[in-house]
Amino acid sequence: MSLFARPEYVSETQAFIQQLKADKPSLEAEQRAGRGLLWDKTIDRQNQAEFQAARVPQKPYVYLSTGSK
Repeated sequence: MSLFARPEYVSETQAFIQQLKADKPSLEAEQRAGRGLLWDKTIDRQNQAEFQAARVPQKPYVYLSTGSK
């Protein structure tokens, strides 16, 4: 053991997460399943191109009404 070695520091947050994972081992699998529902989607490139082509350009300042000054 080194003379300058210190005990490994564990913050309160890190200790909480470690305890949470120890209490509920299925937590990471549940998180991955939830991510799959919301974020892991395949993108249809043809639909994406059609959406971009159908886009109507926005006027520079949308809150300015043409009738009032």
